[in-house]
Amino acid sequence: MYYLTQFRAGILLLLISCVCLSQTPQSYADEALWKAGSASAVITPQEDLWMAGYGGRTKPADGKIHDLWLKVLVIEAHDGHRGVIVSTDTLGIPQSIYNNVCAALKKKFDLDRSQIMLNASHTHCGPVLRGALHDIYPLNKEQIAQVNKYSTQLEQKLVDAVTTAIKNLEPASLWTGEGHTSFAVNRRNNMEADVPKLRKEGKLKGPIDHSVPILAVKDKNGKLKTIVFGYACHNTTLGIQQWCGDYAGFAQYDLEAMFPGVTAMFYMGCGADQNPLPRRTMELAQSYGSRLAHAVADTVRLPMVELDPILKTEIEIVDIKLGDAPTKEELETLAAGNQNNYRNRWGARLLKQLNSGKPFRTSYPFPVQVWLMGKRQLWITIGGEVVVDYALGMKKMFGDSTWIAGYCNDVMAYTPSLRVLEEDVPPRKSSRWGYEGNTSMAVYGMPANRWSDEIEDKIVESAQRQVEKVRNGK
Repeated sequence: MYYLTQFRAGILLLLISCVCLSQTPQSYADEALWKAGSASAVITPQEDLWMAGYGGRTKPADGKIHDLWLKVLVIEAHDGHRGVIVSTDTLGIPQSIYNNVCAALKKKFDLDRSQIMLNASHTHCGPVLRGALHDIYPLNKEQIAQVNKYSTQLEQKLVDAVTTAIKNLEPASLWTGEGHTSFAVNRRNNMEADVPKLRKEGKLKGPIDHSVPILAVKDKNGKLKTIVFGYACHNTTLGIQQWCGDYAGFAQYDLEAMFPGVTAMFYMGCGADQNPLPRRTMELAQSYGSRLAHAVADTVRLPMVELDPILKTEIEIVDIKLGDAPTKEELETLAAGNQNNYRNRWGARLLKQLNSGKPFRTSYPFPVQVWLMGKRQLWITIGGEVVVDYALGMKKMFGDSTWIAGYCNDVMAYTPSLRVLEEDVPPRKSSRWGYEGNTSMAVYGMPANRWSDEIEDKIVESAQRQVEKVRNGK
């Protein structure tokens, strides 16, 4: 009787096990995975808008080399917490577009700012956007209206792409790796004409970051679906009058050709003081793109590190003080100069504001963001055009499993380190110095010649607070 009872109990356990196993593919296995979905949209202007990036341009675009894109990857952790990663073939996302997109995604999907990461590739063959760089170019009212119309359309396309990516969410796995490519050169320490010789002799100077951080998304069957990759180098190989993603655009096109059906997304690292050198030819842009794409492809084809389906997101909007504003006398001198020069237009606009009694801003709401993916992978984003010191310093501070993206969420000016700020104060020891930490503020229309000396400390302290939160829940 005892053995019969045991036999019946065994049969019952077997039947229960079969029922449980029959539920495994959906109810259990998928719980151990991320969810991910991607979407893409062409953002090539249909009108000949002014192109952003170079102050010497005298007319709008007159064609395209290839289409410009925005691409979205939405990831969802096992607890349902989502992160939105956006790459765009633009010079930089300005504050108004960032604010409007965040507001729309909050209303539609209850996503807060910490969950939204907007990156610009910083191509100098993309369009001028609303409220940004308007002093550089002699824009008339009609052209400004075109820029504003395009910017509104861009916002809607971005929200629509996020909507599509969320609809496309499916079980996935996330993997990280790091490649390497070396065409970025520190432009503050090396004369462009000397670079080929210096590279051959191994005598290039200055801090650099040649790493290529990579996030790969695979479906639950192991098929590659999306690749997100970064590099710290100005997207300035080309100076043409045609729409083009520059080296980063060519890299994305190359990867999507190498991996059919995959969405390739580029993000800009801390490359504000790094240039692709030599440059100025289409062949070089294609070559650099190919080199970057192969660095990514080689890494993706090898074993990578899988991330646990855990996502923590934080953000702080840090109030950072500007340096002293130009004096009224300085502005009057600029305003009296040739208005074909952007610095003179900048001075004239600020003088008009000053005379109207409207005070200049003295600080700026600056975005610093931290994500933790899995148990180890940090991803820190910093607004503005970020110099390489931030990447090198934060990797040393937080560990090798740290990615640092610049040009994120709001590109309002250059983001110099204290070292660069100090080097750029006159009198300067090098003819290569001055732009990133000083004169570039006029390019962005800021009512100051430089940031205050607190900028690096403020950004780093914000990152430290947020890293502590995502790592330790504090």
